[in-house]
Amino acid sequence: MNKHEVELREALREAIDEEMTKDPTVCLLGEEVGEYNGAYKVSKGLLEKWGPMRVLDTPICEGGFAGLAIGAAMTGLRPIVEFMSWNFSFVAADQIISNAAKIHYMSGGRFSVPVVFRGPNGAAAQVSCQHSHAVEAIYSNLPGLIIITPSNPYDAKGLLKSAIRNNNPVLFLENELDYGMKMEIPNQEYLIPIGKAKIVKKGNDLTLVSFGRMMNLCKIVAQEFHKKGISIELIDLRTIKPLDINLILHSLQKTNRCVIVEEGHYFGGIASEIGFELMEHGFDFLDAPIGRVCQRETPLPYSKVLEKESIPTVKRIMSQVEKTLR
Repeated sequence: MNKHEVELREALREAIDEEMTKDPTVCLLGEEVGEYNGAYKVSKGLLEKWGPMRVLDTPICEGGFAGLAIGAAMTGLRPIVEFMSWNFSFVAADQIISNAAKIHYMSGGRFSVPVVFRGPNGAAAQVSCQHSHAVEAIYSNLPGLIIITPSNPYDAKGLLKSAIRNNNPVLFLENELDYGMKMEIPNQEYLIPIGKAKIVKKGNDLTLVSFGRMMNLCKIVAQEFHKKGISIELIDLRTIKPLDINLILHSLQKTNRCVIVEEGHYFGGIASEIGFELMEHGFDFLDAPIGRVCQRETPLPYSKVLEKESIPTVKRIMSQVEKTLR
């Protein structure tokens, strides 16, 4: 299979461009996605290729253009909405929560809302607490939304193409610090199914579960323990909702120990949900309490030193893994 090397931002652009080529109802809108080529250059060149009818620069009004996209989706289009940051989705929360997530249900199935909301999620570098929210746990509480969070360029492209083709509202969570990540991906078209996690590395001693940017830290942890003769099975969720709990349970049945890592907070987080489901359905497989590493229970500080202490690190993950292995 022929391959080419791309950055994660380029993989996303390829997905959008290919789907716009395949389906004339696909369009892109958001702040600076056109003339400026996107705040993170994901949409570079798309306005020039597709024109202003399909690549729309919007005012700084997330509630307005989120609502516009939902209405367009209800009437036959497939909009892709770029939030410059998922932190800014909070001013569009009423549209996402009250409309995108519920219209299909409230209309008795008469309306579908095939819209993709995408953009950078979680902390970047020193952007402080109002620009560092990891929103997956907040939005995963709402039935009607699909939530995807890729950790590498290959998954990003295949999952975004699947998201654009899906007839439900999809929240596609990227990370600003990953946009420059490079990887070889196939020249040929490919899709990655929504709702399927992936075993990144097989192991026998402990199951380490994560997603998004935290996967890069977990890969380092798995390598470090490999040097010590400890075999860690590493699982990338890829999709938060629907959750592939069966793959995690199958792994737990083999390893009997589990640690979950997320960038979000401890209380009411993704790790909380996974941990409870593992207890509920896999209690007999457990030889130790389930461990978790999350962002500490504080708004994210601006200080580099305090920021590092707040977000999961390789050191913190390794410490929790060691504790779970005792």
